[in-house]
Amino acid sequence: MPTHTWQKSSYCGQGESCVHISASPTSVHLTESADPTQAVLSAPPAAFRALLRTLKASPNHC
Repeated sequence: MPTHTWQKSSYCGQGESCVHISASPTSVHLTESADPTQAVLSAPPAAFRALLRTLKASPNHC
């Protein structure tokens, strides 16, 4: 299993639950610190960029 260098989201507050991201040239990985399964979502960079564009364009995003 590859080793990831994780970075905590800048939107993470003081709570226990934070989103972390790790990127490589071929994929972007997301995980949530409070997830007991320690699941990792992986996507190609283009798909992650499309997700960010969609979230930024949405009037109801967090």
